Amino acid sequence: MSKRDIKLPEMGEGIIEATITQYLVAVGDTVEVDTPILEVATDKVDSEVLSPFEGTIAELLFEEGDVVPVGDAVARIETEGGENVNSEDKKESEEPKQESEEKQAAQKKENTKYSQFISPTVRALLQQHDLPLGVLDEIEPTGADYRITKQDVENYIAENNLASESKSKKESEKKTEKEPKEEPQKTSSKKVEKPVPKLTVGENDEVVEMGRMRKLIAEHMVDSLATSPHVTSFIEADLTNMVNWRNKVKKEFQEKYGQKLTFTTLFVEVVAKAIKKFPMINISVDGDNIIKRGNVNIGMATALPDGNLIVPVIHKAHQLNIVGIAEQVNTLAEKARNNKLAPTDIKGGTFTITNLGAFDSLTGTPIINQPEVAILAVGAIKKKPAAVLSDNGNYGVGIRDIMMLAMSYDHRVVDGGLGGNFLKEVRDQLENFDVNRSI
Repeated sequence: MSKRDIKLPEMGEGIIEATITQYLVAVGDTVEVDTPILEVATDKVDSEVLSPFEGTIAELLFEEGDVVPVGDAVARIETEGGENVNSEDKKESEEPKQESEEKQAAQKKENTKYSQFISPTVRALLQQHDLPLGVLDEIEPTGADYRITKQDVENYIAENNLASESKSKKESEKKTEKEPKEEPQKTSSKKVEKPVPKLTVGENDEVVEMGRMRKLIAEHMVDSLATSPHVTSFIEADLTNMVNWRNKVKKEFQEKYGQKLTFTTLFVEVVAKAIKKFPMINISVDGDNIIKRGNVNIGMATALPDGNLIVPVIHKAHQLNIVGIAEQVNTLAEKARNNKLAPTDIKGGTFTITNLGAFDSLTGTPIINQPEVAILAVGAIKKKPAAVLSDNGNYGVGIRDIMMLAMSYDHRVVDGGLGGNFLKEVRDQLENFDVNRSI
């Protein structure tokens, strides 16, 4: 008999931990390969962790509700025969307790350096209180892998009375400023922290706590805005040719390939082509470095029945034809609606499309899906009067299928010229759609 670890697998781009929501087995249970062992949740997806081995559950290493780093063992299983793949772990467990504690202390000391991973929430909190990154060396981390959490920073600020010190410092600086006696008091351009007023609850009001997924989504959105200076550009597109072509071929397309031909499929195809012409839209920021992504992996923001949001990813969209894209779009949308998405389905996105037209909205200002640098919102397609150039070179008024496009981008690395030209390229491809295209 040998013991093997069942580890928390990678859950997607930028996800470093997950919350255990439920163990599906108990110690002593016999399991087969691909038996669900536990359910975990992140801000992007709920998923089951499957057993890669056949055997008997020997240990469950965490409690439900615990937050576990990706790659850590979550359960241990006894298998028949073979070498113990966790021999190193076994040796470590047999070391004297004192030696183990010394190693842990050394690792803890090493990981408290502020050069470690720092979440955007922590960075924003430091900026809010005018605290340098170096102060993190003085904070005792409580997060997974000794990471410093928002609560750690808040506790440090409270314990050291830094909030009041910062306020006093600003007041002192104001007093020393030389100002004309009768002029109004000058205000600082820096953001001054204001106490959050306690909200009153009326007798007809109802207080409802956010669900777990909604809390995670809220944190993800706030972190994105704290990380990336958002700029949104807008452009109008005439989709008449595309609409007419789709109406003409969609029935034949489904009969021939067994797939619905949705507008999302056409948008993904156009965006993938545009990204190949403007590859600096397909990047991520890593500190002072830019990562140029080799594959075009397009996420499509999908609303769930419970009102939450998920972003399944079409991998290597630039290598797929329209049939391949349609298959991916339909399959992922169905899996999302039925809560059947796997971690690989939401992993590795490099650009996101969100379809506001599904709710009949004309446009919006979408929030970037980190660690991407741009997101495109497509609005509802509406019939509107528009100026139309006739064959004889004169303009007339006609009814056209018009849609608004809005793209938010990270202004640290995407300037207005790049963002505007990319958006124009998408518009041009949509408007110049080949109405004689075969399927």
